[in-house]
Amino acid sequence: MSTAPDTTDTSSAEPGPRGGPAQQKLPLLALLALATAVFITSLTETLPAGLLPAMSADLGVGESATGQTVTVYAIGTALTAIPLTAATAAWRRKRLLLAAMGGFALANTVTALSSVYELTMAARFLAGVAAGLAWALLAGYARRMAPVHLQGKAIAVAMAGIPVALSLGVPAGTFLGDALGWRVAFLAMTVLTVLLLLWIVAAVPDFPGQGRGDRPRMLRTLRIPGVSPVLFVTLVFVLAHTVLYAYIAAYLDDLGLGGSTGLVLLAFGAASLASIWITGVLIHDRLRGLTVAGALLVAVAAALLAVASDTTALVYVAAVLWGLGWGGIPTLLQTAVGDAGGESADAAQAMLVTLWNAAMAAGGLVGGLLLDTFGSTSFPWTVLLLLLPVIAVVLYARGAGFPARRVSGYR
Repeated sequence: MSTAPDTTDTSSAEPGPRGGPAQQKLPLLALLALATAVFITSLTETLPAGLLPAMSADLGVGESATGQTVTVYAIGTALTAIPLTAATAAWRRKRLLLAAMGGFALANTVTALSSVYELTMAARFLAGVAAGLAWALLAGYARRMAPVHLQGKAIAVAMAGIPVALSLGVPAGTFLGDALGWRVAFLAMTVLTVLLLLWIVAAVPDFPGQGRGDRPRMLRTLRIPGVSPVLFVTLVFVLAHTVLYAYIAAYLDDLGLGGSTGLVLLAFGAASLASIWITGVLIHDRLRGLTVAGALLVAVAAALLAVASDTTALVYVAAVLWGLGWGGIPTLLQTAVGDAGGESADAAQAMLVTLWNAAMAAGGLVGGLLLDTFGSTSFPWTVLLLLLPVIAVVLYARGAGFPARRVSGYR
């Protein structure tokens, strides 16, 4: 998940990479490099969802245990996002981004070569630590590259890596894993990361880190009106999503659609791409409405899977609704918490990334328990139950958090 405690004030133009004024248009080549970094981070996190049966058989553990490769990744991010953000706050942004992506190259290589479950879990934890570094700067990095009136679009371009990972990356990784083995899918991630490192060196501008007076102050931020509702929605919405997504291969296998996992994920991801495009167009004036619509669409998808999963066509319809509801949520939530946090947006977003990944870790654990105890058919009902308080809080927090009318955007 992406967010960015790097929220240095950009109300005046940020200096360009050569010391001149910031561009008055989007630096697309640099932003696409960040989008690729987001893609790699998101795909590394979710790739096991499409490869679960094969990984399970090869590592000699059950599918619920293999699903914990998603959990331990999220734990790595949740435990390290805030302390690593504080420890590296003074680092120049390009140096930090290169270090984070180098961590992904190492972690994915070890995952691909390991035949020992414990070593695989250690590599996945390392990948989560690298994600803690990456998510601490990516959205803020994108924002600092753009003039003020284009900062929202810059973030949307960078965050497009999330739905692309879901729409193309996970299905492609699933197909590649089916054809050549799951290890090849992870090695392909390493190759892509090495190419990205060269791209960052060549095309991404550098920016200074934060001064000591700019370090996040977490507890004070929780008392700011609107911050807590957004953090609650983040925690519960991501938990609901992860319970099903982390075990989607096992769920579809139990429906007799195990061979169609890649196609279902493709439908989900294509709808996610459409969702993030719609979000980018409407977010300035429709943040609250888009958030409510997203939660409702995912709830309807869960209801369809709960009552009509024996109809293959409706499974695909549910996947499309799920993608439409989910695709814009990362951008919506980080925008909401940035608006609510105001001058403390850095601390608010550091907490958001921690809660996001804590929710992913919990989703992996809860999903594994549900799978072992009640079977995969319990997933949609759990998602539906969790989304009810999400919708209620978004509707309630109309004064602050999810206001009917946004006062300001990113600062």
